[in-house]
Amino acid sequence: MPGELRKTLAEVVSAHAQNKRSRARFEFCLNEFVPEENTIHICFRYVAMAKAANLSRSDLDSSSGSDLSVSSRTSNRSLRVVEKERRRNEAGDPFLLALKYFSEVEAGTPRIGNDVLERNLVQVERVGLSRGLPPEAISVMLDYAMSLRTGGMICVRVLKFLIPATVVPQEAVVQAVAWLCVSKIAISTQVLFLRWLLTVFDMIDSKDNLRAIYGFIFHFVTEENLSPYICHLLYLLTRRESVRPFRVRKLLDLQTKMGRQPFLFHLLSLYKVFCPELVTLALPSQMRSGFKNHNSTWKAALSAVQKRNNGQVSSDISLTLGVKHKTNSRKRKYHHLEVPSLSSSVQRNSPSSSSRKVFPLEQLHTFPQLLDNLHCIELPSQMGSLLGSSLALCYLDYVQDDSAFLRLNFWLGHALHEEFLFCSGDRGSGSSSEALHLLNRLLSTQHFLQEGFSSTEGFLYKFLNVWDGSLLRPQILGLLSDIPVVPSSCINQLLFEPLVQLFFTSTLFFKCSVIDCLNNMLLKWLTWHSVYALEDGLDISLHSHTPMNMSLSGFMDSVVELVRFVGRLATVGLQLEGCHSLLLSFILDFYETVCDMFLKYGLPMVVMPPVGVFYPALFATDPVSVDRLGYIMYRYKKNLTSAKCQQKETKQVFHISRQTYREFNHYLSFMVSCLWNSKMFLPGMAIEVDQELLSLSKVAKPWTSFDLIHHPAFLGYALDFHHKAGKQWDWYLEFLFSQGFQGLQQFVQSSITRRSVAGTNDQGQGDRQPTNS
Repeated sequence: MPGELRKTLAEVVSAHAQNKRSRARFEFCLNEFVPEENTIHICFRYVAMAKAANLSRSDLDSSSGSDLSVSSRTSNRSLRVVEKERRRNEAGDPFLLALKYFSEVEAGTPRIGNDVLERNLVQVERVGLSRGLPPEAISVMLDYAMSLRTGGMICVRVLKFLIPATVVPQEAVVQAVAWLCVSKIAISTQVLFLRWLLTVFDMIDSKDNLRAIYGFIFHFVTEENLSPYICHLLYLLTRRESVRPFRVRKLLDLQTKMGRQPFLFHLLSLYKVFCPELVTLALPSQMRSGFKNHNSTWKAALSAVQKRNNGQVSSDISLTLGVKHKTNSRKRKYHHLEVPSLSSSVQRNSPSSSSRKVFPLEQLHTFPQLLDNLHCIELPSQMGSLLGSSLALCYLDYVQDDSAFLRLNFWLGHALHEEFLFCSGDRGSGSSSEALHLLNRLLSTQHFLQEGFSSTEGFLYKFLNVWDGSLLRPQILGLLSDIPVVPSSCINQLLFEPLVQLFFTSTLFFKCSVIDCLNNMLLKWLTWHSVYALEDGLDISLHSHTPMNMSLSGFMDSVVELVRFVGRLATVGLQLEGCHSLLLSFILDFYETVCDMFLKYGLPMVVMPPVGVFYPALFATDPVSVDRLGYIMYRYKKNLTSAKCQQKETKQVFHISRQTYREFNHYLSFMVSCLWNSKMFLPGMAIEVDQELLSLSKVAKPWTSFDLIHHPAFLGYALDFHHKAGKQWDWYLEFLFSQGFQGLQQFVQSSITRRSVAGTNDQGQGDRQPTNS
């Protein structure tokens, strides 16, 4: 083969062979077995077919492959034989003939009595509903339908079986949108097309040209029947540069004319994220879902195509469309709970990706890759896929894109509401692996970002009213502990009332889980305060992506309400469960957090535990509870003393009342008198028992029943010490401290002045040190 001809053919192959397989096949033919004459004709015939026919690449590859295989086996056959073989193969594929027919059919072709039209339509419909249509077939059929060459009824029929097998060409969608300006298209047909477009939106290979005609699409927002679908489409296409003052004014005028429509509010909320100075309308903080799923016409066929293609689809159709395999059960299943696979919204071979450098998210595997490609990563079309990648979450946290968080919140809110709130009495299926996987992934994402999502918060407030306390308990309580600070004016209605009903009618284990959940919630609130108070002073933005500016006094009111609520739960819970040591342990965990709010988290307030918690802990039969109570009282004293000293130095007014000091001094005095001074049940003490009643108990020296020697929690240690050291009670405290009771040791060292003792019952008098004059 001459060198110039070889070079020319190589350029043709490089320009028109659209994938590696066909390119390799042609290069093989150029270099090896195929004679020069056959190779030339086959190459140019491939180019002509690629330019003229609207066929899928897979069909072209198979056609070329059959030609090349025939040529390699019969190298001496003439071109006429090869052409005859090709025509016979093409004639045997009615689908290709049908596509050719629809690409060439002229406007005004009659529909009624046209057997050729019906036969070709049935052929394409069968392929579309069984295995989906390739991109080129989508282009041909969409242009044929929207141009109304054979009438509007055929257009409706075509749109109903227009099921993509892989992707939808962007140019086909742009051309179809252009047909909307033709007034002869019925409104119902336009609605059907927009529903189809929203259904396959995530399968469009690129969105750049669609965004380029944003203004043209916005023109249709004034059509009352089309407005919900146009607003949804605009919501998906909107970027910062799309927000213009005249568009905001138009939407506000529509809101005045059409009323408070959710789809208008959602689009305006996105505009407000990008340009808050343009949208002055006060939008409700909690809006119900404004955009509905419009996929009922296509979801069954898309599910069949996905199953047939073994999931080889550019996006996770099952997530977008809520499609699952049918089961024998008639109960509602969890259709929206699968986390989609991570995929870039720009296809690798699309024109937009070739015109600018785009790094696909699915190729992001290491942190150095993230650093090298920070400015060329495009967020996926399905924001839910970010939950499956820690690197993608790092990028999301870095870019701080409010629209991205808005889209992710929308996806989460829809999935959670659809499958947990709107299901009809079938929550037993909540143990499904999909629900468990999604909630666990959501929990890990929130822990990674160190904040909760607003959609999760709104879902929980509604779900608590219908929750039975057992469905996915660890996950629900974990999500509950991540909610941001709730204003004190509504915390009782949103959070406390549902939990009270569950708490008092539940098992011991559930009570412990609730107390632990509220302890984690308080820890996160205090941590957010300690971080944001340093950044913003008294204006605390506790949720960076759903701002809730709250003053310090408002934050403290919410914390006080939470602590007092847990105190009420703990008091009644201990009574119901007979002061169970496990429940008491979780309650003391909570008060270990509360006692250090001033020194550890910088919150100028101290809240004492109620008597229903203090006395059960002091009289507990296990030494660990008494030891932890000693540590809590030690930390309370440190915080109160520090607060008082700081108040004197800075002359600031703290939210620590004299009543708090009195409560602490009362607890401290009683604890020292009980454990150290052996003055239990004596007149003037907090707990007084009639002497006649004490005599009837026949307990010798009842006032010593709860000192460090006779206390039920330490009696075993006292007997053990007596057997080892006799009556050398001077060493008894050191013996107790050596057993690991560090909380008790800190309490004794900080609150009691020790003196040498001479007898078994004569202990040193405690020197009570009140922290307030």
